[in-house]
Amino acid sequence: MVDTPGTGDDDVQDVAGQIVELALGHLFSAALRTAVRCGIADRLAAGPRTAGQLAELTDTDPGHLRRVLRYLATRGIFREDGTGAFHLTPLARALRTDVPDSMHAAVLLMTDPAFQRTSAGLEETVRRAGASFERLFGKPLFTYLAEDPALRELFDRGMASISGPVDAVIAGTYPFPEKGTVVDVGGGRGGLLRAVLRGRPGLTGVLFDQEPVMHTHVLADDESVRGRWRAEPGDFFTEVPEGGDLYVLKHVLHDWPDEACLRILRNCRAVMTPEARLLIVDCVLPSGNAPHLGKTLDVAMAAVVDGQERTEDEFSALLTGAGLRLTRILPTETYPSIVEAEAAS
Repeated sequence: MVDTPGTGDDDVQDVAGQIVELALGHLFSAALRTAVRCGIADRLAAGPRTAGQLAELTDTDPGHLRRVLRYLATRGIFREDGTGAFHLTPLARALRTDVPDSMHAAVLLMTDPAFQRTSAGLEETVRRAGASFERLFGKPLFTYLAEDPALRELFDRGMASISGPVDAVIAGTYPFPEKGTVVDVGGGRGGLLRAVLRGRPGLTGVLFDQEPVMHTHVLADDESVRGRWRAEPGDFFTEVPEGGDLYVLKHVLHDWPDEACLRILRNCRAVMTPEARLLIVDCVLPSGNAPHLGKTLDVAMAAVVDGQERTEDEFSALLTGAGLRLTRILPTETYPSIVEAEAAS
């Protein structure tokens, strides 16, 4: 008897194993959080150490710690050598607290129990078409953050950790003008504005966001750009500052459904001159079944804030509805792209 391809026992076992591995994805997230909270990457900065040595430094059980680190090593987080010592890898190095563009705070934010609960409630998001965070915690994320200073502080640090590596790439990818005014709408702590103004001494900037956000460790308050930008508090659902040659929305629109995005975009359009440009920095979802971080973030946005990542056609439709026209999309070396638009004639 000849087996039909794809129906042998080995194939069945392989499929079963893959399904089990995928279903236990939450376990990897927990293992990663454990390593970060125990400071393993910082302990390995001086060189390789065994699980026993790391356990002494971190007040953990050596046997259980080794099992977690061995598991993480299967995904490139740490590497165990033949002597049982663990080494830093490029991914693990990014978990250190003392390196530029550290992802330490980002991991703590994304694996925080509040967001773990939100992910676990994804079925409700799918069934009821609304953010599971709001159903679980009784209020939208940004309202909840305003009432929880500890989570707000973690959120700000985590988002800065995620944004840091992106800011320099965006500043280096788009041909920002040498002169004029850049208005960073919803610019948070000002990391992108700082990256854009550096090296362009003729350029000035406006950091526009809600007042509580802008008074939290403003990154744009840097010697290299001091005196060339100003902070302007406000609500982008009401209005945005006039006088910009370039308006930037970085990781703003993906937080909101279409109706809210149209309000933001129309407020930008209302103050744009015919020569002004609008930049949207977000993921642009590709077609097909290939993995893309944007497709992961898209599901996260649905569960946490009722937002979404968008395709080129979806961005074009949004812009058209706001009286704008998509002119080009610039891919970058990192996960978001730059969507450029101008006022429609």
